[in-house]
Amino acid sequence: MAITVDQIKTSLNQCMDPEVPLSIVEMGLVYGIDISESNDVNIKMTMTTQGCPLHQTIVQDVARYVKKVPGVNNVKVDIVWDPPWTMDKMSEAAKAKLKSFSKSGAPAPIDYETALPQGIGSLVQQEDGSMVLANEHNQGFMVNQAIVDFWKSCNGKRKITELVDVFAQTTGLQRSQVEKEVIQLIGQLRDGGLITIPTPDSPNVEFRK
Repeated sequence: MAITVDQIKTSLNQCMDPEVPLSIVEMGLVYGIDISESNDVNIKMTMTTQGCPLHQTIVQDVARYVKKVPGVNNVKVDIVWDPPWTMDKMSEAAKAKLKSFSKSGAPAPIDYETALPQGIGSLVQQEDGSMVLANEHNQGFMVNQAIVDFWKSCNGKRKITELVDVFAQTTGLQRSQVEKEVIQLIGQLRDGGLITIPTPDSPNVEFRK
């Protein structure tokens, strides 16, 4: 049974970019899909940034989604940096979606190397024992203990890499298993107004004395 590029694309449409709620196809990250006569699939793709901490996770996800197409044999994912990705590569629909996600102006992308997330808002215990994190507008989000612990660990002093370590310890999972969850969690908490990520100030003013 011959496999088509469309089948592969349809499956990859469910593979989400970890940083924005769009698929890697909508984001324009897939540069090429090659299918051999023996149904081996070679994916050529890029990332939005070279320093993406989820490099490995995305490659594994892509391979997993390609393998969901019946008849696929081997999957090879090549990451290329040429041509570099720009927002122009996104589909029109994706650009429109992105605009609607960020009605108040696009949220600044999180710099995973330097960001120091700081938990804000308050924790409210409901009468039935369930926990809710409330932001300053009193919007509440149902959370579990793991998320509460994570929110508390965002103390404005830990980098995201350290938060991944903390989350891995509290959940007892491997670092590689929780990386993606932590990044998504930070995005969701930030969107919900439950953590703030201060932007680093302009170059240190102290040096100008």
